Amino acid sequence: MDQISPNTQSRYKMISYEQASPQVREIYDDTKKTLQLPFVLNWFKCQGDNEVLLKGNWSKLKNTLMEGQVPNVLKQLIIYNVSKQRGCNYCSHAHGIFADSMSSMISEEDGFRATQSLNSPSMPVSYKTAIQVVTKAALEHSEISEEDFTELENAGFTSREIQELMAQADLVNMLNTIADVSGIKIDNELLETPQ
Repeated sequence: MDQISPNTQSRYKMISYEQASPQVREIYDDTKKTLQLPFVLNWFKCQGDNEVLLKGNWSKLKNTLMEGQVPNVLKQLIIYNVSKQRGCNYCSHAHGIFADSMSSMISEEDGFRATQSLNSPSMPVSYKTAIQVVTKAALEHSEISEEDFTELENAGFTSREIQELMAQADLVNMLNTIADVSGIKIDNELLETPQ
């Protein structure tokens, strides 16, 4: 298997903000504003040389992860959990940071970190159910059954919320594939984030 040279960050050309075309800069600006980050993530930079691809993937990510009725913290936990189980270091690290930054939306307990509390009594049962079922959908989609949908309904999710949750399975597969195939490294700015 081809290994990435330790001197490179990606198999694809990484396009910094300064190098980006005006159209790509516009997308970069939207990612920073939407994700409330002062920098452009490597996940976007490795696609910055292909504006059409970047635009489509950002639109999917933005609408699937950042919009809708399901709380963003739950979506981030799903992506974190699937990425961790699949061994996608970039996505598990990044989405773990995002999920942990929203931990207080789940519990006000001192020291509560969502990513370390997936099975704790402080984690709502509905969240545990969603994480379990959507992880199954992402990793073994052909194994999803009517019982899984019933379990989500019984956990209190509406049919629209269930559809939105299941969309996270598709999204995380795209996120993991691009991160792993490109070989991007975790952003220095994320590495500096306190864990």
